[in-house]
Amino acid sequence: MLPAIIATLVVLWQLVLVGYTYTLAGNAADEAVRAATAAEPGARQSACQEAGRDKLPGAWEGGAGVDCGTGGGYVTADVSIDVPLLFPGTVSFPFTVNGHAGAVEEEDD
Repeated sequence: MLPAIIATLVVLWQLVLVGYTYTLAGNAADEAVRAATAAEPGARQSACQEAGRDKLPGAWEGGAGVDCGTGGGYVTADVSIDVPLLFPGTVSFPFTVNGHAGAVEEEDD
């Protein structure tokens, strides 16, 4: 019975890591697009990427990709993060989680 309990706990822990990675990806995309809308048009890409990676824990930051775009008065941020396998910061699960956010550009008066 003990192996079944341990296997169940391992599977549940992995599902927690997948869910937490989804949360991190969404939050990172929100932070990235927020920083991009407040930055000057020439500095949006770097501000977006920096803000997208800033809030990620170190174990998730290494495999993260932040892509920002602007068009038609709208700023978007896409964040992709690799899901860790059992222990964050070691091996990644062959599964990538994506977060997407968008906001309208801020205007200067």
